[in-house]
Amino acid sequence: MRMYPAPCRKAGFLLPDIAEWTMTEAFSIAAVWLFLAVVATVLANHLRISMALVEICVGIAAGAAAQHYWGQGALGTDADWLRFLASAGAVMLTFLAGAELEPTTLRAKWREVTVVGLIGFAAPFLGCAAVAHYLLGWDGRASWLAGVALSTTSMAVVYAVMLETGLNRTEFGKGILGACFVNDLGTVLALGLIFAPFTHKTGIFLGAAVLALTALPIVTNWMTRRYAYRTAAIRTKLVLLVLFALGALALWAGSEAVLPAYVAGMVLAEAAAADHLWVRRMRTLTVGFLTPFYFIRAGALVALPAIVSAPLVFVLLLGGKVVSKIFGLYPVIARFRPDRRERWYYTLLMSTGLTFGTISALYGLTHNIVTREQYSFLVGVVIASAVVPTLIAGWAFLPRHLLPAPPAEPIVVPATELGEETNGLQDE
Repeated sequence: MRMYPAPCRKAGFLLPDIAEWTMTEAFSIAAVWLFLAVVATVLANHLRISMALVEICVGIAAGAAAQHYWGQGALGTDADWLRFLASAGAVMLTFLAGAELEPTTLRAKWREVTVVGLIGFAAPFLGCAAVAHYLLGWDGRASWLAGVALSTTSMAVVYAVMLETGLNRTEFGKGILGACFVNDLGTVLALGLIFAPFTHKTGIFLGAAVLALTALPIVTNWMTRRYAYRTAAIRTKLVLLVLFALGALALWAGSEAVLPAYVAGMVLAEAAAADHLWVRRMRTLTVGFLTPFYFIRAGALVALPAIVSAPLVFVLLLGGKVVSKIFGLYPVIARFRPDRRERWYYTLLMSTGLTFGTISALYGLTHNIVTREQYSFLVGVVIASAVVPTLIAGWAFLPRHLLPAPPAEPIVVPATELGEETNGLQDE
């Protein structure tokens, strides 16, 4: 017998027709989540902190309240359609982050990006594995899994913060985003090499990804010249097609859908730089609809009772991640950034974690590498690392001297004065 979320049952939504009930349930849960997103946006505006962080915190509060009053799964966090929207939000946000990395800037900063990214992975990987094994008494496989899960940097959170501050348009911000990619690439490779050895599926995925991503800028440029400005959002549809197809192939091969998304953004960086209006429309789709499901769901997955029952475990793991990141990264970043605020801001943003951290923890749970209690601690620490370092970085170390000047207000001329008709559906 199917069990429905308690809030819907109490509201009288239980209908005899299963198909009708399924749509009613989906729309009801989506309305609740978008209400939470609106509340988070208002709070972020008044508190003057990142909207992504507030959405995570709202998700934590909503998840705890829903579980307390209505039971496990009351918010529908495990519904397939909601998980898809959340994953699509992570994929699109990662794509946009990659699109910010102009090839010329990346080539100029390759040494910084590589060194900072590799140390940003290695320091917490070894440090957190040691904390889990020697201080908490976890077995070897669980300890290595903890090291992998807590070695990440959150590309989604970092890019969302960059987008709100405008640092994504600066060479400073582009360097941080590049280092985040190298860091997360190390995490993915470590997870595969230690726990999921490469198979023939991995080879098929890599081959298909190389072919698709090589052809993507060529096909995009051709379709832009042939169909854009006359056909409804043809480039957006093409990008979504490639991202979802590669995402499905990555999941089939045992990898993650967000990894090819970043590379796809990088190969289209020149096209994105040449057409800011197209990028703005993609951001509207992503930030306005998809990412609230991703960030709120990330917060709702935190099991507060498990953390409250053993706070020392939580503190040791969180301290192990943040301290190892700071001690590993700060001296290295100082070689590239002379300003004190820039160094601390860079270091703290590299200390965040979310997407690949939760993915790695969930992988450990589903493959019986960690227990459910250990999983709750890992996810809780990953979520906390997305919030605490970012808050401190924004409040205490924001490099205001690097913030770009706000763009001038555009002058809007009505189409009738131009003597032209505009098609609201045409691409850009």
